[in-house]
Amino acid sequence: MASFSLLDLETTIRERARSGDPESWTAKLFAKGMDKAAQKLGEEAVETVIAAVKGDTKAVISESADLLYHWLVVLAIAGISLDDVLAELERRTGRSGIAEKASRPQSG
Repeated sequence: MASFSLLDLETTIRERARSGDPESWTAKLFAKGMDKAAQKLGEEAVETVIAAVKGDTKAVISESADLLYHWLVVLAIAGISLDDVLAELERRTGRSGIAEKASRPQSG
């Protein structure tokens, strides 16, 4: 199993975003803002789904890596940390999905 974690990736993303390096895709993506980052996240999600439906394991792995990277970029641009998301997942642990969903505030 790899010793590289999503926390490592989050740190790398934040460092590269701050660098302003014109050769860094991450810095360029941050400069383009949330709209572009969210668009890329959506594209990678669709590509991951397509690979999964096709049963293409290698592509699912590759597209999932792209998806996780772009997801962390979107979180960083929004000022949300991976720890924030993990805390929410921890809060939900031990509750059935139905009970958790029912406890959410109702909209509209």
